[in-house]
Amino acid sequence: MNKNVIKLSLSIFAFGITNILFAQDVDEDIVNWYNGKGAGMHTEKAYKKLKKRESKTVIVAIIDSGIDIEHKDLQGKIWTNTGEIAGNGIDDDMNGYIDDVHGWNFLGNSDGENANAMRLERTRIFAKLSAKFDGVDESTVDPAETEEYALYQKVMSEVGTERAKYEGYVSYMQMMPMIMSGAQASATKELGEGYSDQAFDSWAPDTDELKQAKAIVAAMRSGELSEESMAAQQEMIQGMLDTHHNVDFDGRAVVGDNPDDFSDVNYGNNDVEGPDALHGTHVGGIVGAIRGNDLGGDGVAENDLFMSLRAVPDGDEFDKDIALAIRYAVDNGAQVINMSFGKGYSPHAKEVYDAFAYADAKGVLLVHAAGNDASNIDNGGNFPTSLYDFQTKKLDHILEIGSSTRMAKVAKADRGQYGGKKVALPSSFSNYGKSNVDVFAPGSEIYNSVPQSEYQVLQGTSMACPMVAGVAAMLKSYFPARSMKEIKDVILESATSYEGTMQQMPGTNDDNKTKEKEDQVDFAKLSVTGSVVNVKNAVKMLLKMEKQDK
Repeated sequence: MNKNVIKLSLSIFAFGITNILFAQDVDEDIVNWYNGKGAGMHTEKAYKKLKKRESKTVIVAIIDSGIDIEHKDLQGKIWTNTGEIAGNGIDDDMNGYIDDVHGWNFLGNSDGENANAMRLERTRIFAKLSAKFDGVDESTVDPAETEEYALYQKVMSEVGTERAKYEGYVSYMQMMPMIMSGAQASATKELGEGYSDQAFDSWAPDTDELKQAKAIVAAMRSGELSEESMAAQQEMIQGMLDTHHNVDFDGRAVVGDNPDDFSDVNYGNNDVEGPDALHGTHVGGIVGAIRGNDLGGDGVAENDLFMSLRAVPDGDEFDKDIALAIRYAVDNGAQVINMSFGKGYSPHAKEVYDAFAYADAKGVLLVHAAGNDASNIDNGGNFPTSLYDFQTKKLDHILEIGSSTRMAKVAKADRGQYGGKKVALPSSFSNYGKSNVDVFAPGSEIYNSVPQSEYQVLQGTSMACPMVAGVAAMLKSYFPARSMKEIKDVILESATSYEGTMQQMPGTNDDNKTKEKEDQVDFAKLSVTGSVVNVKNAVKMLLKMEKQDK
């Protein structure tokens, strides 16, 4: 739906919407924290253990919104299809894709036009079923169609609820200039005209109304909140109403294919960046931005190339695009596939699973983001998934990743400070699941590449996922004799266990403050391993395995 990204910015108080992210002065403590010690992955220490070893290049497929392949921090890291002659309009390698030099764009057409905004899957389902069930009374439904009718009612309710919610947000944002002015007036009344920074910082409001006024004024003073940012947020939300939740909107029309026909494969183009590559460029940078050049954040993998497969729009991805992108990646040499996306419904789940099984049979590792709903995905509702209800066991080459923070513990004896507030190791937004989420990795406050050779801080399981894809690529490059199944197993077995540490349950700390004891959970209950990825430990384990093999 939103590519599993949570943008770092001020929440809109009563509603908890995250703002559009504008230019940032990044905190030095944030840059590369994920590669460091503590709650990081200890990547730098891992590389020290490998400094005398040679490595082989590993290809990582990034199925995402597109990648800015001209970004200064990604130069030399973009995969090139050596079997294709650029710009000649011929399918030189006869793989079915014309001029696919750096990957493929499944959201465009042969004329070079690109689609971007799309409806959510539930909106598409509602639109499709409305033609059949609109105005139909439940008592007249054919028994053979009872299940389909129930789905229609469910998605109709969800779309209606979401539209009402976002319409409320728009109305609220229209009032924000007046609210901001009132908050400033309240601060002036309490502190006097021309009050100092010290006076404001020392101000301790004693009513909820004044506390909110201080929060608003603090955001205004920091630059996080302005009439301009509110206008931009309002425009974004209105866009979601006009596209994501609009049954009459058809963003797919420009592509020109039938998204329900998996044999209709002659579509797309070779524009692997597309109109909005922020998400994919950030993901790619996490996997493998140039290391040690003092630009932005360092990538996890050093000797890798990434293949850009544009299949994730502004809205929900289509199952067909994902299935075809996976098969393209496998057939063109990818050894790891990063999948930082997800949605609540999957009409063609079996076809996506078949693509997963194809990758699995070829020994290609699939790494998927668990999602940002602070929900237990053992109960379903997050697609694609590592364990569909028609499966009896997981495939050998798939990992589902939750998101962790910079803080390792929140036990009363050693609660750390995180942005001035007490928080837990699992990110407050992260999905979890004792059966369906395999391991956690850094996903909060991640500073890395975005288009136009810029950098931003983003957070989400979308960021945690490429951490693990990068680790897998890095380990495979230095230990090429090991299978991807062995690499996957080592990642899980070597991760730092936090079993027994009581952490804040995702979704219970919207204000990032530790709450009641019932909101605490043993970290071991949030994933299969109860652990956070540790690259140093993984390298040590692989080196030990080498010695044992001799």
